[in-house]
Amino acid sequence: MSRQNRQGRSSIRGPQSALTDFLASHNISANQIRLDADARRRAAQNNPGQVDPNQQDDGSSALPAAPTDTPDEIPAGPAQAGPSRTRRSAAETNTHDDKRKKEQQKVIDKIKASKKFQKRKRNADDSEDEDDLARAIFQQRSAPLPGQIENCANCGTRFTVTPYSRSAPDGGGLLCTPCGKKLNQDDDLPKKKKKPVPAGGPIGRRRQLQSNILDGTYQPGSKSLTTLCIETLAKNIDLAGDLGDLPWPVVDKIARKLSKHRLLNTATLDLFLQPIAEEVYIYDGAKLSADDYIRVFQTVPNLKKLKIRNAIHFKDEVMDYLISRHIDLEEFYLHGANLLASSKWHEFLNAKGQSLRSLRVYWTDKHFGNDILASLPTTCPSLNRLKVSHNQEVSGDGVKELAKLKHLRHLSLDLREHVHSDIYVSVLSEIGHALETFALSRVPDLDNTVLDAIHNKCRSLEKLRITDSELMTDEGFVRLFNGWENKGLLFLDLQKCRQLESSKPRENPDNIGLCSNGFRALMAHSGKSLRHLNIHACRHISAEAFEEVFGFEQGKIYPELQKMEISFCEEVTDFIVGCIFRSCPNLRELNVFGCMKVRDVRVPRGRILVGVPNAVGMMIEGEDDDD
Repeated sequence: MSRQNRQGRSSIRGPQSALTDFLASHNISANQIRLDADARRRAAQNNPGQVDPNQQDDGSSALPAAPTDTPDEIPAGPAQAGPSRTRRSAAETNTHDDKRKKEQQKVIDKIKASKKFQKRKRNADDSEDEDDLARAIFQQRSAPLPGQIENCANCGTRFTVTPYSRSAPDGGGLLCTPCGKKLNQDDDLPKKKKKPVPAGGPIGRRRQLQSNILDGTYQPGSKSLTTLCIETLAKNIDLAGDLGDLPWPVVDKIARKLSKHRLLNTATLDLFLQPIAEEVYIYDGAKLSADDYIRVFQTVPNLKKLKIRNAIHFKDEVMDYLISRHIDLEEFYLHGANLLASSKWHEFLNAKGQSLRSLRVYWTDKHFGNDILASLPTTCPSLNRLKVSHNQEVSGDGVKELAKLKHLRHLSLDLREHVHSDIYVSVLSEIGHALETFALSRVPDLDNTVLDAIHNKCRSLEKLRITDSELMTDEGFVRLFNGWENKGLLFLDLQKCRQLESSKPRENPDNIGLCSNGFRALMAHSGKSLRHLNIHACRHISAEAFEEVFGFEQGKIYPELQKMEISFCEEVTDFIVGCIFRSCPNLRELNVFGCMKVRDVRVPRGRILVGVPNAVGMMIEGEDDDD
């Protein structure tokens, strides 16, 4: 190979290592370190006794210690050049240390002049010295990173830096693992205690699971990605600035989740107010003020459907503002507006009643009475849904006026004043043929005449609810369902239709309430179409009636039934529950609270049995395949 080629090849330089870059950034020359090590090595070979005990070569073992004798004991000869070279190397090292200290001082002065240091100094303790604080910041910046090689500040051993390497007491560097452990023992530092495992974790999860079941939000299996995202958003709702273009069902789920955790307030309300929206559903307005409700009407000018629960501060001034705006509501759902005067209801219905299609009012105490119901036929001629719940003012005189609402399709009443059965019969005689929903809650004085009126007049019912009746008899229910020309019901709620005032509640000679024959009749009429059935506390239905109705061997199949409530039906057993699961292939949830004969039943996969006391709570989710 020619000399030129050798020179050209020797001029080629590869990339520098990370260690070389690190040394160069701290003004440390790797070449100088190598020259100093060669000098110490030559000095050790020529004059072993004169080598500094603290100096090491590039191996891992230290050289023998030098004697502490006087310079007169140093052997003479040609080897005397070694000590002089060592002294020159020490002088160069001292010069290098002085230069390094000056550079460190410059960096420390620069740290002191920075705004970040001044801010940290203001937040620091008054007793902390300015120089110590700046030096600590400098050491923190210049500390080697984990994974790099460093010399121990105590013993000089080379070791790999880890995140747990401890600093020397004087701040001169890091300590190796043995020296760090020894320092910990000397300082008598307490060992870091492990965090205790929180007790009752499964219990908390179990309670949350039961809460979801009672809320009706529990779904077997893993949660969907949408549900997980909604839960994460609810936990970090303060960081959300806008919901963007999310579809309405997702926005509604977010609103329900925030309301459940009482997170809907003045700040989070803005997330659900879009100028182009036509629907605003507020599921918990307890933390909203009157100004917040006014802001709803200001922000959403095209509002058509408004639903507010716990509307405590929906006051007269809010209703006045709503009346003054060009907003024509079609659906109005108001819950808990106890401070709203009766006169404001009249003003609202006179001004906005022409466009109203649905009106649902809950917990209004005595501010929504008979005079308002009497005005509905003239102020709201297009009203097709009316619900008045938990009301103490409406009586029979107001209910009579409902017979004039010829377009009414859905009627639900939950009143505290006594209303005679004849009044309900007269209402059904006028509008019963068009009703799709008829719900009467907590009507202990309702008798069989109402059942006969439903049988004779109603032909379009899909939802029927009659609860807490103490006068209706099993024969009345048989007459209702046998030969009824109405199509099969989708929703049926007959809970607590049973004998109550009796010295012997187990005996029922008059067959008061829904009993065995009435249960057979209703399942024969609507069993194929029912999706929701509630016969809670109808305790006089016999085990033979249950077995006959849900006899899987007899071909009794109810494909649409999804949720069933048979709590406190005392004749229900493990065998009956098994028959129900077999004859209802799409049944999602079965409630059996108070059924003491249900102890050990096999639940099919994907089904939920609620109400059996066991070690894991009041719920059993099936894990076995269907038979």
